[in-house]
Amino acid sequence: MSGSGDRDSTHSRQRSSWRPCDGLPMQSIVNIKTEQRAALSEVAQGARILAVDDDDRNLLAISEVLAGVGEVVCVQSGEEALRFLLKEEFAVILLDVLMPGLDGYETASLIRQREQSRRTPIIFLSAINKEEAHMLRGYDAGAVDFVFKPFDSVMLRSKVAVFVELHEKTLEIQRKAIVEQTLLEQALESQKSRLEAERALRAAEQRQEAILQSIPVCFHARSLDPPFDARFVTSGIERLTGFSPERLTSEPGFGLSRVHPDDLSDVEAALRGAKAAGSYSCEFRWQCADGKYRSFLDQGVISHNPVDNTDEIVGTLLDITERRELEDRLLKAQRLDAIGKLTGGLAHDFNNLLATILSGLGLLERSTALDEQAKKVLDLTRRSAKQGADLVNRMLAFSRRQHLKPEPLQLAALVEPLNGLVAPVLGGLVRFEWNIDDSVWPVLVDGSQLELALMNLVFNARDAMPTGGSITIRAENRTIDGRSDELGAGDYVVISVIDTGSGIPADLVAKVIEPFFTTKPVGKGTGLGLSTVYGFAKQSGGTLRIESVVGRGTAMQLWLPRSLKRPARSIEQGQVSRPRVEGNGARPSILLVDDSDALRELTAASLRQSGFEVTCAAGGAEALARIEKAPRDFDVIVTDFAMPLVSGLDVIRFARNLKAEWPAVIITGYTDTKVIGDLPADVPLLAKPFKDQELVESILQAKHKRGRT
Repeated sequence: MSGSGDRDSTHSRQRSSWRPCDGLPMQSIVNIKTEQRAALSEVAQGARILAVDDDDRNLLAISEVLAGVGEVVCVQSGEEALRFLLKEEFAVILLDVLMPGLDGYETASLIRQREQSRRTPIIFLSAINKEEAHMLRGYDAGAVDFVFKPFDSVMLRSKVAVFVELHEKTLEIQRKAIVEQTLLEQALESQKSRLEAERALRAAEQRQEAILQSIPVCFHARSLDPPFDARFVTSGIERLTGFSPERLTSEPGFGLSRVHPDDLSDVEAALRGAKAAGSYSCEFRWQCADGKYRSFLDQGVISHNPVDNTDEIVGTLLDITERRELEDRLLKAQRLDAIGKLTGGLAHDFNNLLATILSGLGLLERSTALDEQAKKVLDLTRRSAKQGADLVNRMLAFSRRQHLKPEPLQLAALVEPLNGLVAPVLGGLVRFEWNIDDSVWPVLVDGSQLELALMNLVFNARDAMPTGGSITIRAENRTIDGRSDELGAGDYVVISVIDTGSGIPADLVAKVIEPFFTTKPVGKGTGLGLSTVYGFAKQSGGTLRIESVVGRGTAMQLWLPRSLKRPARSIEQGQVSRPRVEGNGARPSILLVDDSDALRELTAASLRQSGFEVTCAAGGAEALARIEKAPRDFDVIVTDFAMPLVSGLDVIRFARNLKAEWPAVIITGYTDTKVIGDLPADVPLLAKPFKDQELVESILQAKHKRGRT
């Protein structure tokens, strides 16, 4: 059978007697989830009937007959029917047997092979082939019934209505199943949410309790009248003090009985004043279960207790022990830093004065014939000046502003030299021994300053044992994994100077490293010994720790950083290299720059006595003018660092713009090289006061370096 109508026409009818949500409570519909709404929307679509026939007239007739039964979708080929079945679901399929292309049998077979449409009822439409064999073939292909053309409209409508009703019942069952599943899921979700809320509440309570336990604070309530006994205390009090809450609430007056006697009157006054003021705040020391005092900040307000219908004090108790210790440490650090800055500034000016004195003494000694009495006076004067220089260096060591030259050092190499220096001073009452072997790591330190530090510690130990005892110097390797207040993580060597002396009281341990603090009689000590050792240790990247027990002795622990490099072999005596003079023995001409008139004139006179030609400049500005006017007149520039307007570095930079790598030496009263930024590597730095020979050697060294470049 063939048709010639419009193959794109589609006839449909929409049923209006069925609604997808009939009988459902409105609240249930509202609560259905989005994905379940999508499933319901698919179920809610009315029954759809797929009519497949290549004749438009047959399709039109089917649409008219089935109007009101369901929505009829008309297609004119098996291929088109298969495409519709890929994306839509139908209650029943009316399939013509004979069609061009895919016939009804082939189309039915393909429909049955697809999972989505394999259960959709198929009614064959046929005008011929009423034989039993053809009908069996149709049933075998998947048909559930046959309608022969010309079909009876009542019969066709009746047969299709059966399958449509069956499809709608199936949809209704699916719809109710979805709704019931949704309601069940909502009930389970609600129960789950309630359980999760209960668990979250318990977790929050536990977390809150853990937080309250972890912070150094507890909450309390106490009576408004003396003895201000505790009525309620949170469990955090036990972690803070070692006493349980029950101990404080069961014994009236127990809280006040543990307050430090010096603070008790202030606490009582603050609590009594709370009734009038409505609040209070006080800070006090409280003796904990371990016998130690800790500092607390107690703050509270007046509150009405509705249970007892009385007023009471409610407040917080905050442990501020660490805060007070940090504040004390900060104040101490600020005080020490202020002293250090003052020391550094004084040292600069003092070193200039000492350099002038020592240079003048050297000139007098070389230029004047002195009798024995004059020589003795000169030696005493020089010794006093050197003692002044030594005092300045000790002050600089405390303030960590001395010039250190750290090098790898094996501690065992110090044993023999220090024995020779220390043993004669200790006397026969003190037994002195070393406990340092080759297993101890090398340290990165200025060797000469370490010797002075150890001598200071040994002499302090001797002074602590007037009736005799023993002093032991021991070294061991230590590693710190995490950063502490004083030391970073890394490897250290700990040098301990241990004595069996009188010991240091606990309240003085922190004070003995402060400058000018001493327990010795007037005239017996400057109070700079331990402070200089501490300053040296800190400047070297370590620290000084003190362990002491009164009546049993003290251990001074000098922590120094480990050196990863092995120490170089020491130079044999007599093989120390000296700066060489030029081959013809000529001394270079010098431009000497210093704003100190006395020191400049004395230094110039000393250099001239050593054979140099010297031109003086009274400051940086004058030096620049001389260099610009006659740059070839000077072989080496010797300049002070700190001068008004134009510094020594400025002079050197200007000179080297005219002549690259101009040899130069910087002399300075500052011993902290950090003050001198961007110091060229080939410029020697000489600290005041210096010996005349040291200045000569520095000049020759600078000239020698220039000659090699």
